[in-house]
Amino acid sequence: MLSPETPPLVSVIMPMHDAAAFVGAGIRSVQAQTVQEWELLVVDDSSRDSSHAVAERAAAADPRVRVLRNDGPGGAGPTRNVGIGAARGRYIAFLDSDDLWLPTKLERQLALLEVSGAPLVYSAYYKVDADFSGEAVGFEPNGRVVRAPLRLEYRHLLRQDYIGFLTAVYDTRVLGKRLLPSIERRQDYALMLAILRDGHVARGLDEPLALYRAGRTGSLSANKLVAARYNWHIYRHVEALPLPRALWAFGNYAVRAGLKYLI
Repeated sequence: MLSPETPPLVSVIMPMHDAAAFVGAGIRSVQAQTVQEWELLVVDDSSRDSSHAVAERAAAADPRVRVLRNDGPGGAGPTRNVGIGAARGRYIAFLDSDDLWLPTKLERQLALLEVSGAPLVYSAYYKVDADFSGEAVGFEPNGRVVRAPLRLEYRHLLRQDYIGFLTAVYDTRVLGKRLLPSIERRQDYALMLAILRDGHVARGLDEPLALYRAGRTGSLSANKLVAARYNWHIYRHVEALPLPRALWAFGNYAVRAGLKYLI
């Protein structure tokens, strides 16, 4: 196990807001990784429940877990950026406090980073119900798999947000510390687009390596109409696409998002 003075290989960024029922399992799924050279930065975004206390207990028992607070603007993007700013690892990975990683997630993706030379990797993942109460260790496959393309360029990602952010890992030696943009929602998608817009290619594993909790009350992704509106904002105002190309991208997104919702 790493000492607090040894820089980790991977920094895991976990934003947290009122997730007391889930964050313990999320932390344990990182601790169960077959690769142990990581730090976990749990960043509390003004939780009103016992989330902070749950995370602090984990940190007291494991020096690789650090609990931070977001004292600036709230929301998932600014909260993740607090963690990115404090990260010490070469690789930056993301896991929301209500999601889980399967034990070989980091091992499989670090191998892909090495053999592919890509600065950004991702994988397929399972969807589980909002009230899922199990642990990542011992998870029985449920057939609800969101598949991952093996290779993505910018033009592909415009058609659909193929990268589940809970599976994304990027290399700071190539990209530097890339922060999420200052938009209200869908910052994760905007960040992935920005990286690929720079000419980079992302590589994927069509192997489910994480568990995404779908439809949790209060989840930003639960309101599909709001998500669609912010996708349109990204196409027109962040990516500055001409209207015809924005309409093409949005039409592709709408169809594929509907299909993904049915999984």
